[in-house]
Amino acid sequence: MAAVVATRYNPDIKAQYERLTGKEKSKMSALGAAMRKLVQICFGVLKHQQPYQPQMG
Repeated sequence: MAAVVATRYNPDIKAQYERLTGKEKSKMSALGAAMRKLVQICFGVLKHQQPYQPQMG
């Protein structure tokens, strides 16, 4: 559910999801990529102990 919400409100994940669905990828595979990106963002925040800053926007 976190990945579904992130595809609507997180600018980085939203851009990636829209880019992948625009390339005729299935919605589930694009959602899988969004889940992976969300985990990578969480890991980076924990590892570097800094707040999340969106790269795209």
